[in-house]
Amino acid sequence: MKQPGMRTQPKTPTKPQPEPAPAGGGGDKTTYREALREALREALRADERVFLMGEDVGAYGGCFGVSLGLLEEFGPERIRDTPLSESAFVGAGIGAALAGMRPIVEIMTVNFSLLALDQILNNAATLLHMSGGQLPVPLVIRMTTGAGRQLAAQHSHSLEGWYAHIPGLRVLAPATLEDARHMLAPALADPDPVLIFEHGTLYNASGELDPHARPLGLDRAAIRRPGTDVTLITYGGSLPKCMAAADELGAAGVSAEVVDLRSLRPLDDATIMESVGRTHRAVVVDEGWRSGSLAAEVSARITEQAFYELDAAVRRVCSAEVPIPYARQLEQAALPQVADIVSAARGAVEGRDG
Repeated sequence: MKQPGMRTQPKTPTKPQPEPAPAGGGGDKTTYREALREALREALRADERVFLMGEDVGAYGGCFGVSLGLLEEFGPERIRDTPLSESAFVGAGIGAALAGMRPIVEIMTVNFSLLALDQILNNAATLLHMSGGQLPVPLVIRMTTGAGRQLAAQHSHSLEGWYAHIPGLRVLAPATLEDARHMLAPALADPDPVLIFEHGTLYNASGELDPHARPLGLDRAAIRRPGTDVTLITYGGSLPKCMAAADELGAAGVSAEVVDLRSLRPLDDATIMESVGRTHRAVVVDEGWRSGSLAAEVSARITEQAFYELDAAVRRVCSAEVPIPYARQLEQAALPQVADIVSAARGAVEGRDG
């Protein structure tokens, strides 16, 4: 019997169309999208309580192609297409978690998650506390975030900093193939709700996935590049830009350390402060808006905990405070770019006004 929302023939979506999944290269190359899919496959095989639910995750293969082929492998009971109602299917995921299942809920984009904000904030994040520890909600919610794909304002914002404000949630932002592949299993094992934000520009990113990699714990930030002159602190889709900026700075004689936060709640203060203690300067790169941003929180923590280590004010590189434009040149102008990061880092090192 067809599940609610199930369709046998893909039809024109009313939401962002999937980017085509690459045919796959030679050697051991894989993509961020394929790493996520393999993590889902492993979780479904390992625990019969795990199932995936969301809009178009089944016959259509997911809006961004992440769940392609999983319906044929695991069937409609475990890869469940839902009606177009974020509040309803997130609420169903919460109920399933309370009943002992291990649901993975996919929301197409972070903008649409606002339709389920009541369920996430008032139910998923609070039930354990309000029940005196009797009602854990072991729910994983995956969603796409970020801009750079010309999907306009209703599909392109970076709102993960909002969710990092909420006690009772764990908020993750995998930026590498290894994190895309290995974050899901510990997220499913966590008794609290876990939100995983996948930046849309990363899905086609490709590289070699180390089969022997030992992933860091979910609470740990990672030093992606060591340096001595300035710390670039970032996460998600801004990590490749920071790595490119570090290369450019290195060519100019400025040694930049790159910290990938990985976890936005909780933040790994220790790794941040240790890095700032080495470099004595910090630039926080965040695709969210500057006002009330995650970058503001990180900057405040550095000022509170490492003020006397600083040789320059903490700088922030954030998106312009406008709805993300559709036009390509305007969209790029609104987002943090490599040149902006380089300029902020050089300003910090050279003592120029921000």
